[in-house]
Amino acid sequence: MEQALPDPERRLQPATLEPLGHPDAGLESAVGEEAEGARDEGPGDGTMMENNFWLKKIEISVSEAEKRTGRNAMNMQETYTAYLIETRSVEHIDGQSVLTDSLWRRYSEFELLRNYLLVYYPHIVVPPLPEKRAEFVWHKLSADNMDPDFVERRRIGLENFLLRVASHPILCRDKIFYLFLTQEGNWKETVNETGFQLKADSRLKALNATFRVKNPDKRFTELKHYSDELQSVISHLLRVRARVADRLYGVYKVHGNYGRVFSEWSAIEKEMGDGLQSAGHHMDVYASSIDDILEDEEHYADQLKEYLFYAEALRAVCRKHELMQYDLEMAAQDLASKKQQCEELATGTVRTFSLKGMTTKLFGQETPEQREARIKVLEEQINEGEQQLKSKNQEGREFVKNAWADIERFKEQKNHDLKEALISYAVMQISMCKKGIQVWTNAKECFSKM
Repeated sequence: MEQALPDPERRLQPATLEPLGHPDAGLESAVGEEAEGARDEGPGDGTMMENNFWLKKIEISVSEAEKRTGRNAMNMQETYTAYLIETRSVEHIDGQSVLTDSLWRRYSEFELLRNYLLVYYPHIVVPPLPEKRAEFVWHKLSADNMDPDFVERRRIGLENFLLRVASHPILCRDKIFYLFLTQEGNWKETVNETGFQLKADSRLKALNATFRVKNPDKRFTELKHYSDELQSVISHLLRVRARVADRLYGVYKVHGNYGRVFSEWSAIEKEMGDGLQSAGHHMDVYASSIDDILEDEEHYADQLKEYLFYAEALRAVCRKHELMQYDLEMAAQDLASKKQQCEELATGTVRTFSLKGMTTKLFGQETPEQREARIKVLEEQINEGEQQLKSKNQEGREFVKNAWADIERFKEQKNHDLKEALISYAVMQISMCKKGIQVWTNAKECFSKM
């Protein structure tokens, strides 16, 4: 039974997006204005309603992968894979579709794009990238990241990543994403100019918030626990699948021995020779079919791996909420401390031990003028602290509202995708078993004719 994601205490009603324009044709006119204005709107603006705007206007594909050699930042020669991204307008001019853009990107540039999206859209479950190196592979499959089969699967995964972003109601409007598809030169510089690295939360700060936050939101705690369990379950499933693939490969290949033995046997038989030869041929065909079957299985394994990596995207949202909650608690604690100091100065009583209290006892009381000046400074700090606390509270409420709306969207997507993947995998297994039955049925007919 599927474990459900925790629901918010009340269902949130997202706002409605402003209607988009209806351009005449071409990618530049189709998405240029919307993408240009996306950064001005600010992260988090928009809605969680279904909105595949980009996918209605353009087709996005990663059509090729090419092995290249170049020099890295350390001026050392390296071999890498570049991927050709093509975008085509689905609107027509004079009945013809217009090819608008094609450019090459490295995997590291996809990583840079995703890191940027994580920083600017912390309330969104950002789609994951495919694995950089092969994991959970059965022993006959190469784990080399330059292996042609692996590169092809990663090409499909990178295309899926772009389609996920393009179909997201908020991410699809980001200018940096638009430039990723259309601007080959100086794109990295444009990303770095946003200063997103400076806004990224450090892992040490996030870990500190995890252990020191006093009042964590139960919903995000449950979500974090769910993401851990989801990752664990899918990891186990992928390991089981790899072990089954190993054994299945062996079983199929052993059937090749039947073919060889039947063929050798047919050579010494006259009446039985033709039947044995035909049965051996069926066994050889059955043995050779496993390679294509397991190649098809890798496609379903990659679909599971996507949600293995989605688990980390869920945890990223939870970590950001913990950081915001921790900052809120620290601001409230600092404000309470300043209010207490102000009260003590006004009444002349000290409730708790402090260095200032010891200093007063040793060197005498402050003058009324000094005390008034300190009270005035504290009152200004208290007023500023109250405004900051109000702002952080509002920011936190907006984050929770937007995060849970996107989590609801993700939950629907996950349920649909995993259901389809598991059904397709089961259908493939049924088809494979039927082929095995057919092989032995054919062999039986061959034996009957002997």
